[in-house]
Amino acid sequence: MALALALAIARGETAPTAADLGWSVLAGVVGGIGITALYRGLAVGRMGIVAPVTGVIAALIPVTAGIVLEGLPQPLVLVGIVLAVLAVVLVSRVADDERSGPSGLSLALIAGVAIGLFSVFAAQLSDGHAFGPLVVIRGAEALLIVVAVIVTRSAWRPAGRLVPAIAAVGVLDMVGNGAFILAVQAGALAVAAVLSSLYPVTTVVLATIFLRERVTQTHAVGIALAVAAIACIAAGST
Repeated sequence: MALALALAIARGETAPTAADLGWSVLAGVVGGIGITALYRGLAVGRMGIVAPVTGVIAALIPVTAGIVLEGLPQPLVLVGIVLAVLAVVLVSRVADDERSGPSGLSLALIAGVAIGLFSVFAAQLSDGHAFGPLVVIRGAEALLIVVAVIVTRSAWRPAGRLVPAIAAVGVLDMVGNGAFILAVQAGALAVAAVLSSLYPVTTVVLATIFLRERVTQTHAVGIALAVAAIACIAAGST
């Protein structure tokens, strides 16, 4: 919230309008629900189900909304969108131990719908307002989490050694959300949504570099499709 406020001031953003405040609160609520459901699903369910289901739904909802609200993009862009959705499915697949127990499908569905709606709501912000509304979004998410902690009496104090990493995650997440909002304001929701949904590619690549994780054949195909999707969308958008 502090960084978003500083960037809003640095960019000379005016105070958010009443409509922007409303969309920001809605985005904050569904965003908080989505990320909580995703992490809970990954913790108690099967990652091989939770990750791809969440990723695909979170991509399809804003893409569909963008097409309905803004019309069909160019044919080459449509090809890129299809390739990107396939890439999300393949790259999001993770090793699954096939253990018995809950699959986490219900949580994945909740997470996918909520994160997808976050993208749609964030896309409604008026031009020139990006980081100011993010202050409100983060405030709504924080309030939601505080209420959830109080109601469920969950533990919330992280280990001190994890605080720098948690802060870094918060900064990166905020920058990503801000970039998405600016991208939507500069272009089409469907294009911005599908390109941002390719974030699992970055996760796989970084895990390979820093954690020495093996890139499976499925991941390799997904990464190749992601590159092709980006090329198609870029070519079709010029």
